[in-house]
Formats: sequence, C-alpha cells, structure tokens
Amino acid sequence: MEADFIIIGSGSAGSAMAYRLSEDGKHSVIVIEAGGSDAGPFIQMPGALSYPMNMKRYDWGYQTEPEPHLGGRRLVTPRGRVIGGSSSINGMVYVRGHARDYDHWAESGATGWAYADVLPYFKRLENWHDCGHGGDPAWRGRSGPLHVTRGKRDNPLHAAFVEAGRQAGFELTSDYNGEKQEGFGPMEQTVWQGRRWSTANAYLKPALKRNNCTLVRGFARRVVIENNRAVGVEIERGGQVETLTARREVILAASSINTPKILMLSGIGPAAHLSEHGIDIVANRPGVGQNLQDHLELYIQQACTQPITLYKYWNLLGKAFVGLKWLVTKSGIGASNQFESAAFLRSKPGVEYPDIQYHFLPIAVRYDGQAAAEGHGFQAHVGPMRSPSRGSVTLRSADPREAPKILFNYMSHEQDWADFRHCIRLTREIFGQEAFAPYRGKEIQPGESVQSDDELNDFIREHVESAYHPCGTARMGRPDDLMAVVDPECRVIGVERLRVADSSIFPRITNGNLNGPSILVGEKAADHILGRPPLPRENAEPWINPRWKTSDR
Repeated sequence: MEADFIIIGSGSAGSAMAYRLSEDGKHSVIVIEAGGSDAGPFIQMPGALSYPMNMKRYDWGYQTEPEPHLGGRRLVTPRGRVIGGSSSINGMVYVRGHARDYDHWAESGATGWAYADVLPYFKRLENWHDCGHGGDPAWRGRSGPLHVTRGKRDNPLHAAFVEAGRQAGFELTSDYNGEKQEGFGPMEQTVWQGRRWSTANAYLKPALKRNNCTLVRGFARRVVIENNRAVGVEIERGGQVETLTARREVILAASSINTPKILMLSGIGPAAHLSEHGIDIVANRPGVGQNLQDHLELYIQQACTQPITLYKYWNLLGKAFVGLKWLVTKSGIGASNQFESAAFLRSKPGVEYPDIQYHFLPIAVRYDGQAAAEGHGFQAHVGPMRSPSRGSVTLRSADPREAPKILFNYMSHEQDWADFRHCIRLTREIFGQEAFAPYRGKEIQPGESVQSDDELNDFIREHVESAYHPCGTARMGRPDDLMAVVDPECRVIGVERLRVADSSIFPRITNGNLNGPSILVGEKAADHILGRPPLPRENAEPWINPRWKTSDR
C-alpha cells in the first residue's frame, strides 16, 4: 500500500490532518490506527465519560514509573487506542488556552505560533454554539468541523459556584475562549446533539467518505528511513509485519507518549540512549522524549445538604434511566459531561494571566467512577497550570511492543507544593461564600482537620491526580536549538519528509485541557505540509487584568 501522506494516529491532530490533507482531492492519505471502532454508548454518551478511559479496549493502558515526589505512586496515563484517539476517551472539555501561552511559544522559538497566528486556525476549526449564554462571537468560528457547545447549567450548584467566585472578589467571564479567559463562567464542551463530538466524528469519518483517504488498522512499529528521508511506515497487522510507502511525507500524530517512542525506535533521539538499546542512529536529537509536562489536579469535595446533586442517579436504576433516556432521545443527564461551570484564576499579584483552572461538578465523584461514600456532594477539580516540573518518555527496550518508560517527575519543585496548598485554601474560601450557604455541608476532602502546610502536603502527596494532559516530548523550536525536535513547520530537524504534529510539539503546556490545542496543531500543520501560506494573522488583544501587578483578583 502507498499514499502521498501517511499519518500515524487518528487522534485530535491526526484526524484533523486527514480531513485537511484529503480535502482538495489532489493527494492520497493513509491514516494508521492501532485501536478499533468508537461505536457504542460508552464512548458516544457524554455522561459515561468515566468508562472509556478505564477500559482496556480503548486505552493503551500506560502508567508512570513510581513517582519519587508522590511517595512512589504510579499514576495511570490513559491515551486513546481507538478511532479518534484520546478525543474519544477524554472529558470533552474545550479550552483553547490563553493568548499568552501561544505568545510564549513564539518567544521560545516557535515562530509563527503566536496568538495572532493561531487565532484564525481556532476560528477555522470551530463551529461554536453560544446556546444563549453570551460570549464573544467576534473571537469564535461558526463553520468549522468541531461543534463546541455549553451545558444547560440547570443545576443550581453551577450558579452558586460562579456567584461564589464573584462574592470572593474574582472576575466573571462569559467566554473563557474569547477575549477574557480570567474569571468564573460557563464551561464549553465538544458535545453535539447529545453525542461526544470527537475528532473521529468531526473530521475522520467525513474524510474517509472521500476515495483518497484510507484507514489502516495496524500497529505502527517504526518510520522507515532511507538516506535520511522518511519513505514509509513499518506496521504490524494480522500477525504480519509490512511496510506502507509514503510518496511525499510521513506525519507522526501518535500522542506525546507514543510519538517520541516511535521516533526513538526509528533512530531519532538522544544518541547515547538509542545506542544503549542497539538502535542505529539516524539523527541525534537529545530533545526527543524530554520536556514531558502535564497538569495535576485535586478534587476538593463538600457535602451537599440538599438532595439536588447527580448522586441521585448514582445507583443501578438511576444509571439505567439516564442511559435509556440518552439512547432514545440523546438528551437528559447523559447528554452532557456535567462539567458546565469553570474558572481560570491568577494565584497571586504579579502573575499576568491565569495559572489556576477549576472544573466544577455537581457530584462528589472521581474520574474512575468512584462516588464519595457520603452521598450528596459537589466538588471542584483544581490545579496549577504552569508547573516547573519536567519529565521524560524513554525506551524500555528496542521491542516496539514494549510500553515506554514514563516519568513525569511530578511535584519536583517547591513551587508545585506552594501552588497546590494555595489551590486548596482558595477553594475553601470559594466554597465558604454566602452563595453556597443553602447547600454547604461538611468538607469531605481534604476534611476540616487538614490545615497546616505539612497536613496539606500529605494530602496532596496521596491524592493529587493527573488531569491527563501530557505534552511537550518533541518540542518545537529554532532549527539551531539542540533540544528542539521539530522546526516551526513541524518538520523533524535532521530528517527529510518527516513531521510531528500533535501535543508532543508544545514548547510549554497551555492553560486548560489539551484537545483544542492539539486539533489546532493538526489544522495549522496541514497548511505547512501542503505548502500553503498560513491564514492571515489577527491582532485581537486578550483581556489582561488591569490589577494584575497588585492583586490576584
């Protein structure tokens, strides 16, 4: 089999590229995906989001090495192994990131990726529905493949959370993906007509209807490189190893975990590390697998004195009712991810733009579906956005079937601990506002007895969880930057006809959830691959708090 372009991975960026590269009908595209179908209610029903990321069938099943600063805990690292990749198993939260995140990318060598450069691509990818809740139409796209909606927010706790933020002196925002990210307001989701709007639904399935785009179900072992040029991909399917030929380019979009793994197995990476595993060196790129970043978060849980939370559905009959209603009408509780209110805040004076994110949920429950034993409750997921900690993805062996070694090195800086202690105390302040008075019971987690720095640190060490936003392991930068892996057009430095376009290339993690920025990378990379001029820049200035130097609110 051969095609002009071969894309490894059908996730957020891969599906977007499949759609754009096959759009004009001039080029043939093969997408390689190791996983199977995304059909079925566990993936398509937004309310069932805790299931697919905990199902072997849809997930690579990775976990970290024992994390030294978390008492040796191993944290799960879900990555989608299914059509649509991680966009088929994620929490469906849509966040672009802050304008300054992209300006920082450009300043650190990713020329052409400032906010003015990427805003037109965000508009191109979005089909934004304001749902009558206000927002910033001038900053948003209305005709892209990715439907972005808002939940109904009809549970009174959502309004209480936003009002509590106002009472605590913080800003409000009607659209954190528009001009003003900072503040409390509605959260956006990739849900459309009651279904998960993954990149499989938005991009890949429409692309596969064209006769120039093909999906190959197989396990990508390595990129085949001859005379420093990528010429194809070696895959395994049906127990056989075969090579697919790329006439023009191979594009890696296999996730920030699998992309560096495949690069290293193909001879691209830190020379000493590759030699250890007997891999012939094609290009010595020390940055491959380094610069691994993530967001961590805590669940701060409070009992609710009124029986109004989603806990009333947390039993066999309730779940059956929600599931049946969704199956028949695509409506009801099952039609939302329930993350319907949010906040982006600054941790202290002198921080220019938000560095804390909140997801609010009208139930006390964990990502793995474990409800709080106390019954009715509500919770805020909270965590810092720009941890200084960095980790790595390295090879365990030269066997492609073996999982890579993943070490995030979470909480390796004192700043991480101070930031999380602040997040806990800030959440207590917000939950303590008058707006929550009619609902507020006892604090479930951490619990009122946990107050001192040491007590908070113990709680953090034991309970902090990944928000599942790994990125940065094939950093984009200037071609003369030794630690950069790709140039600003996503070309792998030192190898011809090979690109990386997924969250691996982020120089630094963006604010919020990474599905939106990953899709952006696929959209913009497609123009670079096709040799098209980038979309014209838009110089829209983001709102920056005029009090940022003197106040956190």
